[in-house]
Amino acid sequence: MKKKLVALLLAATMVTGLVGCGNSSASSSTASNPSSSSSESAEESTKENTKESTEGETAAADIDTSEHVVITYMTTGEIPTGTKEKYDAMMVELNKILTEKVNAELQIYFIPWTDYLSNYNLTLASMDGTVDLVGTASDWLDAWPNAKNGAFLELSEDMLKTYAPQTWESVPASNWDLCKYNGEIYLMPEDNYAQWVNHGFIYRLDYAKEAGLEDGVHSWADLTEYFRYVKQAYPDIIPWDSDGTQYGQLASGYILSNTDYVSIDGLNSGAMWGGTKDDLYTIYSPYVTETDLLVEYAKMMKEWDQIGVWKTDVLNNTASTNRDDYRIGRVAAEQHHTQTWTDLVSHTPANTIYADTPDAASGFFYFGEERDNVVALSITHGAMAVSAGSNNPERALMVYDLLRNDPDCYKLLCYGIQGVSWDMDESGLRILPEGYNQDTDNINGTTNYWWGRNDNLEIRDATRNWSEIDKLYDHYDSVKIEYPYGQFVADVDMIQSQINNINEIHTNYMKQISFGKYKGTAEEIVAEYQAALEAAGINDVTAELQRQFDELYK
Repeated sequence: MKKKLVALLLAATMVTGLVGCGNSSASSSTASNPSSSSSESAEESTKENTKESTEGETAAADIDTSEHVVITYMTTGEIPTGTKEKYDAMMVELNKILTEKVNAELQIYFIPWTDYLSNYNLTLASMDGTVDLVGTASDWLDAWPNAKNGAFLELSEDMLKTYAPQTWESVPASNWDLCKYNGEIYLMPEDNYAQWVNHGFIYRLDYAKEAGLEDGVHSWADLTEYFRYVKQAYPDIIPWDSDGTQYGQLASGYILSNTDYVSIDGLNSGAMWGGTKDDLYTIYSPYVTETDLLVEYAKMMKEWDQIGVWKTDVLNNTASTNRDDYRIGRVAAEQHHTQTWTDLVSHTPANTIYADTPDAASGFFYFGEERDNVVALSITHGAMAVSAGSNNPERALMVYDLLRNDPDCYKLLCYGIQGVSWDMDESGLRILPEGYNQDTDNINGTTNYWWGRNDNLEIRDATRNWSEIDKLYDHYDSVKIEYPYGQFVADVDMIQSQINNINEIHTNYMKQISFGKYKGTAEEIVAEYQAALEAAGINDVTAELQRQFDELYK
């Protein structure tokens, strides 16, 4: 039996590498499982949604909403500029609905990306009523530290049932449990939105077939063969114009592909601790134990460097436009997550490789493919909280319930005004209206609503290659495990300085190792790296994490 969850304090610096993932996923919408789209299921779903909507409106009618209030929703991202006119028009239409249904209006408070985490936390800490609804995340936006520090309001079951009834009914009890800190609910999870931010390499499938890889790239050895062929056959193309910041993703990807490692989110930027699929709660660091594997990795990266996979000044390359270059055929690979592939695999106007080269195609080699090592994204990777400083927490919940569950509110917030920023074709797919101007009319993603997306209301983008996307997503679903550490809130007060030192060592050495820029042999650089980790106390950190796991899970 697992012991009752105890309150553990957290002051760790959260992983920031996923910020780009969240950003990309906003513009790469996914949809619910196609198997649920049969006429019978659709009819039942419609009946149930109508029932829930009616019940929700009845409950709302019994609540005193005589005073008009403004609810401020805080999110990370930039204030719309070029699209501001259409953004403002969308907000007018949205607020008409919110005013009619709950006598409230919404305004969005943006935290720009520059020094975003500090400004985000400072805004929350002020507790001056500036914000009501707070977009947050357990793995990159300090959800648990802010809950621990009192920045978020405790959400009782009665409160949720009364003011956010549709959300309460749609979230399973097991998922509400994952939103608890010290036994209280603080978060409303984004648990009905299919997204995959596991990383890998997007590559030219047509080039792979030319190289003799008829089924595409499915291993790191295949990647090496692919890059070597591209460099020889297309000397004017840089195989992968990396900007030198992706050392961590490469190293962790190699480990995922060759072990059953399952990392704990949020402890440090390298995700250097975790368990294995068959022993989830015994903690170790593969960066210490997998010596032979790291040596193999270092040798392969040296080989890639010698092949010319990247530019010789890769570690100083801060101006790479690799993704845009992939779209037009100037490079042969992009390293990012699955949802970026869903864009690059699709025949959109921006992806001119498909128009310029009729046989062009894009494959995706995901890290962990060799061992089907796939972990589903935590449901609190995106979540909504209510600020403890909110002057109108009940009305804030009512507004959130509409944003998440009301079709008209949802479509306005996520896509803009139909006929202006988007439209729908005869197949029910989302298209661009006639006369659409990307620079002035695009609302999709500008509200950065990454905290309550709902596949029941998503409208599939007609430009996406859904046959390929569904095929990969179905495979992921068949092999995935759920993220197992959702309720683990690490107490790092006594080990934070060691974690910081370990993170710095990992960064310094992995930059050299992952781009083959180290001196001496692979054996020597790995030995030096591991000795530095041990001197910094990585074994002590592992032991302390194990102690905390034992308290929580055993």
